[in-house]
Amino acid sequence: MRIIVAPDSFKGTATAAAIAAAIRDGWLTERPDDDVVLVPMADGGEGTLDAFAAATPGAVRVPVTVTGPAGTPVDAHWLRLPDGRAVVELAATSGLPLLDEPLPDTATSRGFGEAIAAALDAGATGLVLGIGGSASTDGGVDALIGLGALVHVDPAVPEHPPRWRQGAELLDDVTSVDTTHLRRPPAQGAVVLTDVTSPLLGPDGAAAVFGAQKGITPDRVAAFDARLADWARCFPEVDPSTPGAGAAGGVGFGLLAWGATLVGGAQGIADVLGLPALLDGADVVVTGEGRYDAQSAVGKVPSAVRASAAAHAPGARAMLVAGDIDAPLDDFDAAASLTVLATQTTGEPDDALADPLRFARIAGQRLARLV
Repeated sequence: MRIIVAPDSFKGTATAAAIAAAIRDGWLTERPDDDVVLVPMADGGEGTLDAFAAATPGAVRVPVTVTGPAGTPVDAHWLRLPDGRAVVELAATSGLPLLDEPLPDTATSRGFGEAIAAALDAGATGLVLGIGGSASTDGGVDALIGLGALVHVDPAVPEHPPRWRQGAELLDDVTSVDTTHLRRPPAQGAVVLTDVTSPLLGPDGAAAVFGAQKGITPDRVAAFDARLADWARCFPEVDPSTPGAGAAGGVGFGLLAWGATLVGGAQGIADVLGLPALLDGADVVVTGEGRYDAQSAVGKVPSAVRASAAAHAPGARAMLVAGDIDAPLDDFDAAASLTVLATQTTGEPDDALADPLRFARIAGQRLARLV
């Protein structure tokens, strides 16, 4: 039988590549003659670069030191693909886990822009940009600065003492943007991967929906929304209500203004990785993520893989492996929860977090027995 294993990372515990390999190892202990194909997935956030690296022979990680979300240097990588394109992951340069504590006013996306600029300077002919997991709500202003834009602020606003502003607080006094020295998108374009469909502004926007995880208290949401609205007026040709403009604290909007194209993260990655072609002739498709819940059906990896399987391998059985399952499993023929397996095996559900690969192997073995 032909088995496709295409999970997302189990964020904070194991990479997508490691989870996929563990499921394969467990599966093969039960069915050693099956052809098990690994397609580690991502949704545009943490693990996006790893997914492309694992799926693309000849891909090369290129080190880069950029401005981290706190304004201090961080070491990161971008990925050079054999076809000349570059993959850049915002989570690795400007992500929330890079902060010791949230910095709602000053967290910056500048490093993401700097990493993109480094890839372009190295000759990248196209860009694949994953923008999940951001630390900032700066509308992408600092990402554009990292790409060479000059931001003009109101000269009448005094600063005592004078200081370099960054992040959302920079938006308080922005009056215009000079794009003279802004790097241009490459010939093959810039594709932005995000699983977020929020607009930039309003009750469903960047500040209202995602601000809390970045340290924005409820009483300040309106102020951050006003900052983003002022920023949007610098680009009258860009519609802030575009789905995804509110992704990554508004970095989606900044990239739209730059000329990039937003696509669904998980489905976009599935297409770029060639998942539809790999599904041809598949008998079983196994996907998964750390927590499968009501949000999983909205652009997350399991829903994207399930949709691709339905379209390209309609006779294949669909199976799910998740750390925890808290949603109906109507779209799947079978499922395994690592928490449940840990409880059954050791009596301690928390062991699933401590050693997810052990229980992912058990999950692969259990699912293999069903076929």
